[in-house]
Amino acid sequence: MPTAETAHFEPARRMSANGWAVALVFLPPALLLFTVFVALPMVEAAWYGFYDWDGYGRPERFIGLKNYGYLIGNPVFARSLVNNGLVIAVSLLVELPLALAAAMAVAGRVVGAVWFRMIFFLPYVLADVAAGLIWRYMFSGDYGLVATITGALGLQPYYLLADRDWAFTAILIVIIWKYFGFYMMLYIAGLKGIDKSVLEAAEVDGASALQRFRYITLPLLGPMIRLSIFFAVVGSLQLFDIIVPLTGGGPFDTTHTMVSFLYYFGITRMRVGFGSAVGVVLFFICVTFAIGYQRIFMRND
Repeated sequence: MPTAETAHFEPARRMSANGWAVALVFLPPALLLFTVFVALPMVEAAWYGFYDWDGYGRPERFIGLKNYGYLIGNPVFARSLVNNGLVIAVSLLVELPLALAAAMAVAGRVVGAVWFRMIFFLPYVLADVAAGLIWRYMFSGDYGLVATITGALGLQPYYLLADRDWAFTAILIVIIWKYFGFYMMLYIAGLKGIDKSVLEAAEVDGASALQRFRYITLPLLGPMIRLSIFFAVVGSLQLFDIIVPLTGGGPFDTTHTMVSFLYYFGITRMRVGFGSAVGVVLFFICVTFAIGYQRIFMRND
C-alpha cells in the first residue's frame, strides 16, 4: 500500500517519464535538422577555409592559414569591418533612441496611435531587397527624389550612391528607415507590460515626467532595451540584403559589409575557400558577441 510520502512523489515520477517521452519523440528530428543544416555546413566552411578552392570537385590545394592572412592585409575587408561598426554605432546611438521616443509617444491612448504604429512598422514588413530597390530609385540623380530636389533648386544632377564619401551615409539612412518600426514595436510591447499604478503613484508623489522616465520606465524597460541592443548588433553584423540592390558594394568597394564582401570576393569570384574563411571570421565574431553579451548583460533576463 503506498504511503503518503510515496504518493507525493508519484506525480513527479509520472511527469518526469512524460517529459522523457516527449524528448525522445521530438529531440531526434530537431537534432537531425540542426546537424544537417547548421553544424555540418559550419564544419565544412571551416575545412574549406584551409584550401585554395574554386567550388568545383574536391578541395585539394591545401594552403593552411593563407586565406586568413589575405584578410589581414586586405583594405576592402578592413573597410567592411569599419562599415559594420558604423552600422552598429548608428543603430545604437540613433535608431534605438528614436524608436524609444516614438514608442513613448504612441504607446498611450493617443488619437491615431494605431495608425502611427502601422505606418512606422510597414517598412519592416517590406522585403530588404525591395526596400533597397525603392531607395535606389529615390537616390537616383536622373529620375528619383534627389533628382527632383536638385532640379527644383536649379542644381546639377547629383548621384548620391556614386559618391564614395556619401554612399554609405545613404545606406545608413535606409537602415534607420527600414528597422526603426521593429524596435519601436518592441519598446511598445515593453511599455505595455509596465504597471500603470506605479507611474501614477510616482506622479502623485510629485515626480516629474523626466524623473518617472528615468527612475521607473527606463529600469522596467531594461530587459527589452537589452534585447533590442542584441538584435541591433547581430543584425548589423549580418547586413547584406540592402547592400546588394543599393550599391553592390560600390563605388570603389567602399560600401561593403562583411557579408557582402564574402559574397562578392568569395562566391562570385569562385574563391570559395577564401569566402569560407571570411564566413568563419564572421561566425566567430557573432558567436563571441552573442555569448559574451548574454552572459554579461542578459543573464538575469
